[in-house]
Amino acid sequence: MRLTRCQAVLAAAITLNLLVLFYVSWLQHQPRNSRARGPRRGAAAGPRVTVLVREFEAFDNAVPELVDSFLQQDAAQPVVVAADTLPYPPLALPRVPNVRLALLQPALDRPAAASRPETYVATEFVALVPDGARAEVPGQLEHMVEVLRAGGARLVAAPVASANPARCLALNVSLREWTARYGPAPSAPRCDALDGDAVVLLRARDLFNLSAPLARPVGTGLFLQTALRGWAVRLLDLPFGAARLPPLATAHARWKAEREGRARRAALLRALGIRLVSGEGGRLEWFGCSKETPRCFGTVVGDTPAYLYEQRWTPPCCLRALRETARYVVGVLEAAGVRYWLEGGSLLGAARHGDIIPWDYDVDLGIYLEDVGNCEQLRGAEAGSVVDERGFVWEKAVEGDFFRVQYSESNHLHVDLWPFYPRNGVMTKDTWLDHRQDVEFPEHFLQPLVPLPFAGFVAQAPNNYRRFLELKFGPGVIENPEYPNPSLLSLAGSG
Repeated sequence: MRLTRCQAVLAAAITLNLLVLFYVSWLQHQPRNSRARGPRRGAAAGPRVTVLVREFEAFDNAVPELVDSFLQQDAAQPVVVAADTLPYPPLALPRVPNVRLALLQPALDRPAAASRPETYVATEFVALVPDGARAEVPGQLEHMVEVLRAGGARLVAAPVASANPARCLALNVSLREWTARYGPAPSAPRCDALDGDAVVLLRARDLFNLSAPLARPVGTGLFLQTALRGWAVRLLDLPFGAARLPPLATAHARWKAEREGRARRAALLRALGIRLVSGEGGRLEWFGCSKETPRCFGTVVGDTPAYLYEQRWTPPCCLRALRETARYVVGVLEAAGVRYWLEGGSLLGAARHGDIIPWDYDVDLGIYLEDVGNCEQLRGAEAGSVVDERGFVWEKAVEGDFFRVQYSESNHLHVDLWPFYPRNGVMTKDTWLDHRQDVEFPEHFLQPLVPLPFAGFVAQAPNNYRRFLELKFGPGVIENPEYPNPSLLSLAGSG
């Protein structure tokens, strides 16, 4: 059978189409990383940045407009929208291979890799884009890449032209003190953190090497982790546009977003071990224990709290509660005419720096046993636990014949009151614990008592408290700080 010229042309066209379809199918089945390989510069290399959208509210957002704006700049732009669970109402995302929805919460029917955001990113760089941003300037992400490659900062950011555009901040994170301190950036536009809306670009490997790369709020979590590592961010004067139909346009939506945002921020700070945030103007935010919650640590074993093994000192909320309790107890004792003095580690802290030792977990006071009857709260504690009008709990300690005043019924941070009595000129007591400082001492150290600044107020202390402390702890104890049980954990070897 002979083919006509038309049949031959038609057969050739069909064959060519089949070859093209076969090639496209083969290309789509190649691993994403292999498709990302190739020249790193030039249009032929394709996008070098994945747009990652994480910070948005499922109930009211402009994510579809955000995604469309980047696709209008480059139809092949990789975009990943990350959410903990499937957004509802559903997001109207384009049905194209380079736009993907990543669900970060593990599920029974999905493999482990599906809940890891790095699974969806095959580019060298990632741009974290907040809801309400819009791409309007061609090549903006590429320009940010070139600035990042030039060095001088580990992150590059561009503000969003919203009602709250980003600005530079200084940020110091102290894990040992459980504290984050914000302030004005001394060398803007190079800074430690940003406040406000911004697109932040960094290398994908840097982002996904963080312990909580996409924790929300994204800006709070990201900059706490990068500032701790000493990574600087450079803020460019190259703003992204704002959404034409901005999210959270109604008062109810803004109220709901602010409420949920505060809850997420508090949960994130606690999860990252931040208990105190100091703002630019000195405003303090507390995220640790209070009178209504348990304290931040459990039962202390071997005089060594669990946080010391984490190379941290006493959480600041606990120190605040101890100071408050100590001031209150001293006020009650003084009003009742009970003679008292700073004891043990509390006296040591007062002698060193006028405060509680930064890693201490209670306050110790000595009292005269014969004065116990002068104090209504102590008399009540003899018979059982007493909760006073301020919520402090006065009780006899279960460990022995001494008193304990707890911060509250929920929070057991406490002041211990040790009743001493004189015998042949020596102060002694009926309960002795296995503490190195738990020894008898001459009464002349208490005649007279002397005032000493402590924990924000003035307390009574033994006269010649240096000799008193060296009697209890050994020579040079004031100048040579050490953890309470160096046989378990030493200050010098803790980090």
